[in-house]
Amino acid sequence: MFACQVEVVVLTCEPLTMGEERYYAAEIVLKSDFVNGRVGLQVSLEDLDEWERCLDALEAEAGAEWPTGGRSAWLAVVPEDPVEVTVHDSPSTQIAVRMPIDVASDWLEENRLRLDRVQKAVATVS
Repeated sequence: MFACQVEVVVLTCEPLTMGEERYYAAEIVLKSDFVNGRVGLQVSLEDLDEWERCLDALEAEAGAEWPTGGRSAWLAVVPEDPVEVTVHDSPSTQIAVRMPIDVASDWLEENRLRLDRVQKAVATVS
């Protein structure tokens, strides 16, 4: 989650099984005084592992894109001041929305804790 007092980008997840593979219905939600939107996507266990690597890259002040593969909507995050998050709805509508977000100093730790909770919840469902 990326948030400041005015802008918010949130990802939520719920389990979904497709054949032998387990995916999680997720949603990216954008909220600001200017734009409000949401886009659905499906994430896998591998995508969750990839988000952990993205957090490592962001901590090293490198940009990150998640999830990769071009199968659904995705985020591009640039760790500048303010953090820049772009939500891409491709391959569906081809619309992208970029939001600058003044994150709290502990935003990476907060994201790691959220990821840990999601991974633990997924482990109990699997």
